[in-house]
Amino acid sequence: MGIAETDYDRLSKAVSHALRHEPWLYELELDEEGWVPVAHLVDAFRDVSRQWPDLTAADLEEMIRTSSKRRHEIRDGRIRAIYGHSVPGKLTRNVTPPPTVLFHGTSPISVQNIKLVGLKPMNRQNVHLSTDEATAIEVGKRKAKEPVLLRVRALEAFETGVLFYEGNEKVWLADTVPSQFIEF
Repeated sequence: MGIAETDYDRLSKAVSHALRHEPWLYELELDEEGWVPVAHLVDAFRDVSRQWPDLTAADLEEMIRTSSKRRHEIRDGRIRAIYGHSVPGKLTRNVTPPPTVLFHGTSPISVQNIKLVGLKPMNRQNVHLSTDEATAIEVGKRKAKEPVLLRVRALEAFETGVLFYEGNEKVWLADTVPSQFIEF
C-alpha cells in the first residue's frame, strides 16, 4: 500500500530522528557504523511508533531517491543516517582526504570561542562542514539571522593529522578543526 509522496519529507525527518538521535525509542539497535536492517526500521515505524502503519521498504527507497538532501543510505538490506548523529558512542567512519577548502556557518557570538578552541562537534559526534558557501550560510542561519562564514583549509589540516570523513556530496565531517586552519 505505501505512503503518499507528500509525506516523504515528514518521513525523512522521522527516520533521521530514529537513526541519528534516539534509536532506543523505536527499539532499534544500530551497529558500529550506524546501520540497522530496513525490515527492523519498517517494523518499528509500523508497530512501535504507529505513525506509519502502511510504510514499506519501497517507501524508504523512494524517500531517499527523491530527497533534496542525501541524509540516509540503503545498502544490502540495511539503512543508516549518513551524518548528524548525537547517539552515545562514536560511529566508525572511513578517513578520507577532504577538498582543499570547506566552509562552516556559525553565529557571530560563537566566533570568539572558535578562535580560541577551533571547531568542536558540540552536541553531535562530528563537526559539520560544507563544500560550498551557500550551504554553509544556510546551515548558519539555523544559529543566527546573520551568520558568519568560516573558511576551513581542510586539506592542509588533513595533512597535519586532522581527520575528515565524507558525509555526502555537500557535507564533510571532522572530529575537530583547530583554529589555525580556520579563516574568519
